[in-house]
Amino acid sequence: MSPQQYINEISKLFEANADPATAAPMKKYMKNLFEYYGIKTPVRHEVTKPYLLKSSLPPIEDLETIVKLCWEKPQREFQYFAQMFAGKYMMQLDESHVELMEYMITSKSWWDTVDYVAGNLVGALFQNRPELIPVKTGEWMNSGNMWLQRTCLLFQLKYKSNTDTELLFGFIRRLNTSREFFIRKAIGWALREYSKTDPNTVIKFVESTELSGLSRREALKVVNKK
Repeated sequence: MSPQQYINEISKLFEANADPATAAPMKKYMKNLFEYYGIKTPVRHEVTKPYLLKSSLPPIEDLETIVKLCWEKPQREFQYFAQMFAGKYMMQLDESHVELMEYMITSKSWWDTVDYVAGNLVGALFQNRPELIPVKTGEWMNSGNMWLQRTCLLFQLKYKSNTDTELLFGFIRRLNTSREFFIRKAIGWALREYSKTDPNTVIKFVESTELSGLSRREALKVVNKK
């Protein structure tokens, strides 16, 4: 099956399960930035499941083409599917996929796609190829692009004890004066997640670092519950 045929099959599924009554509030929730078929997440997962089975997956050589075909579609469900699709190749991601990750982060950017790409795809890619971390995060931090910078803050979300705290704290110190909500929120989220592994280090960092009220509150949510 060619990439276009594969996407045509997904299109048929989405059209068959479209719900205009649900699409309207979905679109409103996302600030009217994207169109929706109105397919709720559990339904979307169920109907696309056969196409994400290992036996049904196209070769990894088709990954970029299929992701970009999905990204070109106006309905947001296609981008959600593309993320899940790319996730099936997570352990095979390498330097040849960096540009695709950048494309997914900087095109049709919003938290619902950027956060999945950052915490799952980029996180896996950098675990597979750690030598890329200083080069790419350096570029992303200097890019001025909020979503690439947010990715630098979030790609280690699942690293737990393997988190490079010097790197993370360095990013936070560079961005802690940002007035962007999505940067402030990401700072807090990254710290909160790491506090589940090493609460004392997070407490010390928060106490010694100038942070926005939002970042500080988010960072200490788990710690303060204990």
